[in-house]
Amino acid sequence: MSTTRRAAVLATVVCALALSVAVPLRTYLSQRSDVQIQERRQAELRAEVEELERRKAQLADPAQIQAEAKRRLRYVMPGETPYMVELPAEAGGPGAGRRPTHPISQQAWYQALWDSVHGAGQ
Repeated sequence: MSTTRRAAVLATVVCALALSVAVPLRTYLSQRSDVQIQERRQAELRAEVEELERRKAQLADPAQIQAEAKRRLRYVMPGETPYMVELPAEAGGPGAGRRPTHPISQQAWYQALWDSVHGAGQ
């Protein structure tokens, strides 16, 4: 009977140890995966900060700001003549073979507006 009692006490101690280790081990493993996710996110944010700092350094140059304004906003300096080049639609291009849905009027825009308001031409 003492052997059975010792076995029961040993089994109880082993179960208690297993339960006391299981919860912290599970917490440790879940936190470790969370730490890896956060480290990856931090690396991504560092790369983004470096890119933004590089862009900030580029835009500190007045010539770069002027070039960006010309390119993106189509600004011109006083005395410069701006040109807009429109290429004709190619045979297989997106605008090829299409005709305008309505004929283009040869009258001035204000006359067309007046006619649409006044009701002339209907």
